[in-house]
Amino acid sequence: MRVPFSYLDRQFADVDAYLEDVRKVVVRGDFTLGPELQEFERRFASLHGLPHAVGVGTGTDAITMALEMLGVQKGDEVITTPNTFIATVGAIAMSGARPVFVDSEDGFVIDPNLIEAAITPRTRAIVPVHYTGNMADMPAIMPIAEKHGLTVVEDAAQAIGASIDGKGPGSWGAAAAFSLHPLKNLNVWSDGGMILSRSSELIDKLRLHRNHGLVNRDESVVFGRNCRFDNIQAVVGNRLIAETDVITSRRIENGARYDAAFAGLAPHLVVPRRRPGVKHVFHLYVVRVERRDELLKFLQDRGVEAKIHYPKPIHLMPAAAYLGYGEGDFPMAEAHGRTALTLPSHQHLTEEEVAYTIATVQEFFNGR
Repeated sequence: MRVPFSYLDRQFADVDAYLEDVRKVVVRGDFTLGPELQEFERRFASLHGLPHAVGVGTGTDAITMALEMLGVQKGDEVITTPNTFIATVGAIAMSGARPVFVDSEDGFVIDPNLIEAAITPRTRAIVPVHYTGNMADMPAIMPIAEKHGLTVVEDAAQAIGASIDGKGPGSWGAAAAFSLHPLKNLNVWSDGGMILSRSSELIDKLRLHRNHGLVNRDESVVFGRNCRFDNIQAVVGNRLIAETDVITSRRIENGARYDAAFAGLAPHLVVPRRRPGVKHVFHLYVVRVERRDELLKFLQDRGVEAKIHYPKPIHLMPAAAYLGYGEGDFPMAEAHGRTALTLPSHQHLTEEEVAYTIATVQEFFNGR
């Protein structure tokens, strides 16, 4: 049996309805900042219970622009974790700030107990990453930020629909940045980013700066950039956003099945701690395993398309060499790089595919 990691062929098997919506935009000739985007922004904000959303070109742009509009600039420091996708740290660097790393905890997210020790007079912001769809410990992080007068921008690229005690991304920090990349829980056909905020002032700045600073066709009040969310992608987003609850529920169900099935495999396979009150939306289902590379090959040889997210933490990548970190500086993130394994968990998996994945993992540990 083949258990696919990507679900796009299944999700868009019936593409005609999407193409009909796209056709309307093409016939109208309204490709930028049109009514479809405005509708998608309203619906995206409503999905997360917040008043404002602004669409930008990518999830990376969403982090960079939010930091910039909140006053982060060259010479500032921004705290985040090396246990994330490169875009988080790249976005901080693109804002002109210096990334400062704090190790992760056993749920793959930033350890709030280590944040205060990393704060210096140059620290301006914290970017907690809601990695795998598990929200960082915002009730612990926000008091630290408030005590030191720091801005918080949540990297929620993997956390559409996630929450802590009913409060989702953007309800905690000054802003939350999302990605609508094709493999996200709510996705479009190319790149796309979204920023949520409670602040209308911040949203107004972002709308201005994403479109050259233009207040009308012929006049700019600031020098901005071209960083618009594509109107055609908004068409796709509007059709899919109604399915978000079903997508999220199905991923949570698959995650719960895996958790229950693998509980007896410790310490050879360890399911990350699930914090009470956290709605984990399982953009990725990641476990820590012994003999990770052996298990990966065992699964792939039997058709289960497991992956590794990510084999090398960012502080050990060549791009981060100028920051001066080395091996051993962030032991938990480094341990995750050696032991983390991602299993297919998306909403289009069949009951049989989930059961086969479970059985194959169990076969590896019980039979060898």
